Amino acid sequence: MKKTGILKAMKLCKDYEKMSAEKKQKLREERLNEIVKHARENSPYYKKLYQDVPEDFKLSDLPPVDKRTLMENWNDWVCDRNLTLADVEEFMEDTDNIGRKLKDKYLVFTTSGSTGNPLVSVYDKTANNIMGGIGACRSYARKEDLKAFIKRGKRSMAVFADEGFYLGNSSIRSRLLSMPWKKKQMAISSALYPISKIVQQLNEFQPVMLGGYPSNLELLIDEAKEGRLQISPVIIMTGGEYLSDELRARLADTFHCYVQTSYSCTEGGTVACECRHRHFHVNDDWLIVEPVDVKGNPVPDGVLSDKIYLTNLYNYTQPYIRYEVTDRVIMHHEMCACGNPAHWLELEGRTDDVTTFMEEGKEIKVAPLSIYAVLKEVHEIRRFQVLVYPDNKMELRIEEKEGEKKEAVFEEAKACLEKFMATQGVESVTITLSEDKPRQNQNSGKFKHIINMQKEK
Repeated sequence: MKKTGILKAMKLCKDYEKMSAEKKQKLREERLNEIVKHARENSPYYKKLYQDVPEDFKLSDLPPVDKRTLMENWNDWVCDRNLTLADVEEFMEDTDNIGRKLKDKYLVFTTSGSTGNPLVSVYDKTANNIMGGIGACRSYARKEDLKAFIKRGKRSMAVFADEGFYLGNSSIRSRLLSMPWKKKQMAISSALYPISKIVQQLNEFQPVMLGGYPSNLELLIDEAKEGRLQISPVIIMTGGEYLSDELRARLADTFHCYVQTSYSCTEGGTVACECRHRHFHVNDDWLIVEPVDVKGNPVPDGVLSDKIYLTNLYNYTQPYIRYEVTDRVIMHHEMCACGNPAHWLELEGRTDDVTTFMEEGKEIKVAPLSIYAVLKEVHEIRRFQVLVYPDNKMELRIEEKEGEKKEAVFEEAKACLEKFMATQGVESVTITLSEDKPRQNQNSGKFKHIINMQKEK
């Protein structure tokens, strides 16, 4: 793919919206053929995988891939033959590198996702510009909110876990490092901070756009109602978790503004943007979404899928082609009332649980992604799951990395978790090691990192 700057990326997005259906289809086919050709020629993994795929292939001819397999073959998967997973892991050992470029070329993103298996991904400048172009052109569901945001000074602040190489905070920090003059317009408050400190930072910054994980923003509702949080955003944009209709309404009522979300993932960036009718329109010029059943067979419109196959048409360094994502969606091809002709999705609700603790008779709520972010940085852990019981009891399920001793890993995780809980005002917490390994729900197949057992009952 040719090198593409941010302005060119925005133009490509706008030009696509003006094309006829026939031209759009032709462009998508060209982009698919180009990235498959590139993967065959530059990725040893894909070269072997596609050895029996004909030159005049159909999308369904391409074997699907999954996170675990790609991570096991990381060095052969990437198309830059001078890049290794060891390089990336060494780079990530220093959290000051968040938002900085590995080898002056690549932003590094990590995630764990609904299967609990970690992913390490790299994006070059062109791929990051494409992501930025999509966001600049399509992130606002309503034009009036964009106009109000600009009129009020364009100050945005997001509440994210800022100590890991996650898509949201890494992207923001990258922009702040490259454009330091943006610090008066763009900021992050750490989801790991006590709620009082987050409130203080928001009050000082006075964001016009408030962003963050839904479970963290939920904790701000009581702060606003009690008068401690005094901000007046014109728009709230959530991400990273499912936004329920109930929480959307509560946020809108509390902050007197429009609330929207998007469908994003590390492997594809913003996969679908929400319109004013709350339909997730797929950015189908850059991404292909295939709803499938548990066996990988196509699922018709209007039927809930078991998972999707995602194809990223712009990440040439690390191609995701028919990549399995365990999100369950319903696809629609009928015209949306908003006028956007792109097909759209309904997403099945999925989120970890907000947890509640008691300290000296005071109820303290802790967002799940805050706990997740703390344990994610214990690098000896391969997978984990936290069960939260009444009386401030926590049970930790651990799957340690090869060569590590579970008891030693648990003690490190316990110390990190106790230290974090103390920052939240929870001093009396009991953390035990479970005999069980992390596991998905036996009925739904979903994986939660943080489970509120009081709620489960």
